[in-house]
Amino acid sequence: MTTWVIKNEQDRNVLLAAISKRGLPFTAVLKKGEPRSPEQNRLQRMWMLEAEEQGDMTAEEYRAYCKLHFGVPILRAEDDDFKAVYDQVIRPLPYDAKLKLMQVPIDLPVTSRMTTGQKTRYLDQVKQFFEEQGFQLTQP
Repeated sequence: MTTWVIKNEQDRNVLLAAISKRGLPFTAVLKKGEPRSPEQNRLQRMWMLEAEEQGDMTAEEYRAYCKLHFGVPILRAEDDDFKAVYDQVIRPLPYDAKLKLMQVPIDLPVTSRMTTGQKTRYLDQVKQFFEEQGFQLTQP
C-alpha cells in the first residue's frame, strides 16, 4: 500500500496523475492530516528514557503506560475503526493485559496511527503527566 502525504497543489497533481494511471477496480482511503513526524518520535523516545532515569519503571513500561492512558483515548475519540476494534477486543481485558499489549513484542499500534496533530496532543499530555510527577524533561 502506498501512502501519499499531500501538502500542496503539486503533491495533489502527482497523486491525481497516479490515480488516473491505476487500473480499476481499486480502493482509496483519504485521511485528514499528515502522519506523525520523526521529530515527534524522537522526542517521545527521549522523554521515555529521561523518565526511566528519574523514575521506577523502564522506558518501555512508561511508553506502554502513556500509550494506554493518553494515546488510546485520543484514537478512540477520533478513529472509528480503532475504537470499534479496541472496544470489542481490548477494552474488556484486565488492566495488566492492556499494558502488556502496548509493549514489545506485541506493541499495539497507537501512536504510529496518529497524525501530527494527534501526536502533538499526545505529547502535550505526556509532558504534563511527567512534569506533575516532578520529572525534568528536555524541552523541544
